[in-house]
Amino acid sequence: MTACEAAAPSAYSTSVSGSRDYSRLEQRLGHRFRDGALLESALTHRSFLNEPPGAGRTDNERLEFLGDAVVDLVVGHLLMRDFPALREGELSIARARVVNEQGLAGVATSLDLGEWLFLGRGEEQSGGRNRSSLLANALEAVVAAVFLDGGYDAAAGLIERTFASVVASAASVPVAPYDAKTELQGAAQAKWHEAPRYSVLEEQGPDHQKMFLVAATLGGRELGRGEGRTKKEAEQRAAAHALATMAAEAAEAAEISAAAEISEFAAAAVKDA
Repeated sequence: MTACEAAAPSAYSTSVSGSRDYSRLEQRLGHRFRDGALLESALTHRSFLNEPPGAGRTDNERLEFLGDAVVDLVVGHLLMRDFPALREGELSIARARVVNEQGLAGVATSLDLGEWLFLGRGEEQSGGRNRSSLLANALEAVVAAVFLDGGYDAAAGLIERTFASVVASAASVPVAPYDAKTELQGAAQAKWHEAPRYSVLEEQGPDHQKMFLVAATLGGRELGRGEGRTKKEAEQRAAAHALATMAAEAAEAAEISAAAEISEFAAAAVKDA
């Protein structure tokens, strides 16, 4: 960004934090910040805090945590709304294609987010402005900043505008038959570093018409049950139920976290007033 670009007036917004004018970025985001400090925090990598100008700054890691939950929620809603023929497993796969590092970094690049980041000298010299992981994290932080500054509708609008082509592309790619057991295995290993266990709770009916009731457990905790005419079918349904339980708990945790973040930022604003 040249000095002329930074100084150029904008009819869209005149919000300035310190000596930096964010109006051009706000225009791309489609959101004018009431609290410019939120946007500045979202753009600040932790490496910048080690630089002399970074004293007293807040980095974007906490905002990244919140933004991750908001992006997951809104992208899931967009997929359900726009692709009613997709089943639960297909929706999960499509969302994973959108919210992975590559997909998030692509959206960040389309917004030229890299040029606005506050980086330490080491990150700057090692090409941090173009690093996928850093761009993906910064995008999630910016989404959280918009959410805290303007509410859910503002954040959802930003995601719908900027993720539209990525969502459409992810949903249009055929997916392999859904395997809930494989998906649960991956989720359990990633989160708890252990494999789920399946146990038969009941067997009913004659041999030629048996029904099995199976429970899926993790760490001794039952997360789901499923019925089927074979053990394999019942295990698949138990795994799907367990995944739904995990998703519901994650959404509840995100809602609690969002409320806590809002309260914290509001308290800080009152204190600084």
